[in-house]
Amino acid sequence: MPNEVRIIGGQWKRTRLAVADKPGLRPTPDRVRETLFNWLGQDLTGWRCLDAFAGTGALGLEAASRGAAEVLLVESEAQLVDNLRAVAARLSAAAVRVQRGNALSVMAGFSPGRFDLVFVDPPFDAGLFDKALAAAAPLVTDAGSIYLEAPVAWGEAELAPFGLAAARHMRAGAVHAHLLRRTA
Repeated sequence: MPNEVRIIGGQWKRTRLAVADKPGLRPTPDRVRETLFNWLGQDLTGWRCLDAFAGTGALGLEAASRGAAEVLLVESEAQLVDNLRAVAARLSAAAVRVQRGNALSVMAGFSPGRFDLVFVDPPFDAGLFDKALAAAAPLVTDAGSIYLEAPVAWGEAELAPFGLAAARHMRAGAVHAHLLRRTA
C-alpha cells in the first residue's frame, strides 16, 4: 500500500505506519532503512537519537524499535505531530518523545555531543541541507553518526565545511542515503 511504511526490525517489527498525503512528505523507503540499520548495527541499545525532520517518524521509530534509550521526533506540521504522538502512544514507546517545532531551532538548543545518531531528512525542495548539517554536526558524539537523505550525492568537498565525511553511501531511485561521521 503506497500510503504506509513499516518498521523493519526490533520489537515493533512489521508495525505499519500511515503516511499522510502531504506535499513534500517522502518517507524513507523500507529498503533504504534496512540498509541504514545494517550499516549501524541492529542493536541500538542505549543510543540517544534525534529525528530532526520526523515526518512519519519511520527513522526515529525504527531506532526506538531497536533499543534506543531516547528518541526525539521533531516535526513542524501539526497534523504530523498528532500522528506521531498517536503512534508513540499506540506502541507504548516510552523512549520516544515528540516535539512540535522547527528542526533548526530545536537543534540549536542542544549542547554539543548530545546524540549518538541524528537523522537529517528535510523536504528535498526546502533548501535546508546546509543549515541542517551545520546544526547537526556538533550534536553527535565523537563516535556518533548523522544519517543524511538527499536528492543528490554529497561528496568530500561538500561535507568538509561541516567537519563531516561519508562513511557509507547508497542510491535507491531518486534518494541518496549517506552515513556521515565527524572528521578529526
